[in-house]
Amino acid sequence: MLQPDKSSTGLDSKAVGLLCYLGAFVTGIIFLVLEKESRYVKFHAMQSIIVFGAIFVLSIIFGFIPIIGWLLGLLLAPVSFILWIVLMLLTLQGKTYKIPYLGDIAEQQASKY
Repeated sequence: MLQPDKSSTGLDSKAVGLLCYLGAFVTGIIFLVLEKESRYVKFHAMQSIIVFGAIFVLSIIFGFIPIIGWLLGLLLAPVSFILWIVLMLLTLQGKTYKIPYLGDIAEQQASKY
């Protein structure tokens, strides 16, 4: 379990972790590039990129599938919103929640940066 550590951005690492999720994968990319030291921030940036990138791709795919895809898209929107809020709140509290499967990938990729 990762603990909040010192961020090279000069901000509190918990606040930077929250910002990684705030703009979905866009702010995840920004903070992955900006952060030089904090494993905590790098993990949350990478998890944001992977999770919300996957949600973005799924929503596009669902849009092309008549009826069933549209219904799945309607279900994906509130689930994504709830996940977004929960991840921001947990990160701000200094907790590291790994999304099953995607969180493991994020942790492996974040260690490379």
